[in-house]
Amino acid sequence: MFVPPGMGYDRAITIFSPDGRIYQVEYAQECVRKGWTALGVKVSEGVVLVGERRFVSRLMRSTEKILKIDEHIGLAFAGLQSDARVLIDRARIYAQIHRMVYDEPIPVEALARRICDIKQAYTQHGGVRPFGVSFLFAGVDETGAQLIETDPGGNYFIIFAHAIGRGANAVMDVLEKEYNSEMSLNDAIVLSLKALRQSVEEGVKLSPETVEIGVVDIKTKIFRKLSLDEIKAYITKIQ
Repeated sequence: MFVPPGMGYDRAITIFSPDGRIYQVEYAQECVRKGWTALGVKVSEGVVLVGERRFVSRLMRSTEKILKIDEHIGLAFAGLQSDARVLIDRARIYAQIHRMVYDEPIPVEALARRICDIKQAYTQHGGVRPFGVSFLFAGVDETGAQLIETDPGGNYFIIFAHAIGRGANAVMDVLEKEYNSEMSLNDAIVLSLKALRQSVEEGVKLSPETVEIGVVDIKTKIFRKLSLDEIKAYITKIQ
């Protein structure tokens, strides 16, 4: 495509830079890096999602970082909340359509791939911009426990443990050193909280009001969010 004189390569989504980059996608990834931290850990017993919650004002309710998509799938996100809301609504619709058509729960990877199809489409059309949000899908299907990360460019990765958001580097340092796929689900929750603690700002303490935890068990195949009392008990274990 011809680039008019003076037009930067970051002005349009359909233009590659000379070194093969799409700057608008990289800007969207920067939105994720500035988002609140979220992480996921997959073990033999299931999957754990942990998200950091912050209260911008005491007059405002904090946004949920972990949400249920279907009975067997939940997700955590980092990035633009408005972009996340649109894609989460779409994911819930896909999950329900799959149940109605095939009379079975949607596979986790199939759902992640459908959302990534939307994300990728928004990297190749003029007049739109990429979605500035990454997801961590957690669920259990016929293949077992699944943890999948999606990025703004439409890529998805099947992973054992991962973190997204501003504290991702600090969290990954802990996960890479202490992760063990054979640990119990309870141990995975404790490890996730220990990792998240390394990423919070100095002077900020983990509490049931600033942390969200979601789990899906390989036996029940049901995704649920832990109550404040349950979260408090786990936080006590790492103090």
